[in-house]
Amino acid sequence: MKTTVLLAVEQAVRAIEVLKEPHNLQFIEQAAEMIATCFENNHKILIAGNGGSLCDAAHFAEELTGQFRHRRKALPAIALSDPGHLTCVANDMGYDNVFARGVEALGQSGDIFIGLTTSGNSPNIFKAVMLAKEMGLQTIAFLGKTGGMLKDKSDLELHIPGFPYSDRVQEVHMAAIHIIIERIEEKLFVEKRLPLWVAAH
Repeated sequence: MKTTVLLAVEQAVRAIEVLKEPHNLQFIEQAAEMIATCFENNHKILIAGNGGSLCDAAHFAEELTGQFRHRRKALPAIALSDPGHLTCVANDMGYDNVFARGVEALGQSGDIFIGLTTSGNSPNIFKAVMLAKEMGLQTIAFLGKTGGMLKDKSDLELHIPGFPYSDRVQEVHMAAIHIIIERIEEKLFVEKRLPLWVAAH
C-alpha cells in the first residue's frame, strides 16, 4: 500500500508535468520574451499575490534583482509587498485596493504587471490587472482551479486546473517562474552574446 507521503509526491509530480502541455510551454516562452523585451526597453515588472502567492511574487522579484544562475546586471522587478503600503491602503481604502494602488503609484506604460492567484478570484489582483491595462501596462496572470474572474483577462496567462488545493497550483507556478527566469537570462545575456555582468567588488 502506498504511503500518504508517496501519494502526495506522485500528485506533486503530476502537477509539474502539466507544464509539458504545449500551451503551457508556449506560455513560458512568450512570458520570458515579453519580460526580456520589457527590460531591454528600460521598463520594469510589478508582481503581486496573496499569502503564499505573495511569497512567490517576492521570490520572482529577488531572482531578477539579485541573480539566478549567473552573475549579471540586476533586472528591475518589484514585488508589491511593502507592509506599510499594504496596511495603509487596507486600513484606509479596503484590502481590495492594495495592489491597484501599488500599480497606480509605481506603474508606467511599458511596464508589466504580473498577478498570481490560485483561484483567479482575488479581488485585489483583479482590480490591479484592470488598472494596469488602463494605464498601458502589459499583464500576465498565474491562475489555478477554474481560472475564476481573471480567466482570459490578461495578455498572457498560465492556468493550472484540476487541483482542488492551492499548494499544488503554487508549486507549478513556481516551477514555471524559475524556467521563465532561466529563459530571460538566456535571452538577455547568452543568446545575444552579451557579457555576463561581474561585480567589481
